[in-house]
Amino acid sequence: MNTGEALTILKEKGYKYTDKRKHMIDFFVGEDRYCTAKDLQVFMEPSYEGISFDTIYRNLHLFDQLGILESTELNGEKHFRLKCAHHHHHHFICNNCGITKEIHHCPMDKISEELQQYMIDDHKFEIYGLCPTCR
Repeated sequence: MNTGEALTILKEKGYKYTDKRKHMIDFFVGEDRYCTAKDLQVFMEPSYEGISFDTIYRNLHLFDQLGILESTELNGEKHFRLKCAHHHHHHFICNNCGITKEIHHCPMDKISEELQQYMIDDHKFEIYGLCPTCR
């Protein structure tokens, strides 16, 4: 997903375009890792002096709810990254730096055989550890 696609989603869902929202999305477009609200606040502060943590968090949750971002829990804290809308995959996530690596194998291929009588709405599969740099 790119900035334009994300802003289109906001507009289609009835939310206003603002420079702050564009700036926030631009941050995630440039990252290949899960980031915290604090990471985003540090990025935003030079351009929006005094931006509140509440504003950051409210927009992160809106973006997550709209499918612009995806979220995960790392070390008891919520982390976010731009949603990859082009193909189905899962992630290895470094517990130290938050960098991700795509995993193209989906365990649901096997698991769905065991759940034939069940209706599956969604799933999430993540592997956690240390990347080569943090090892």
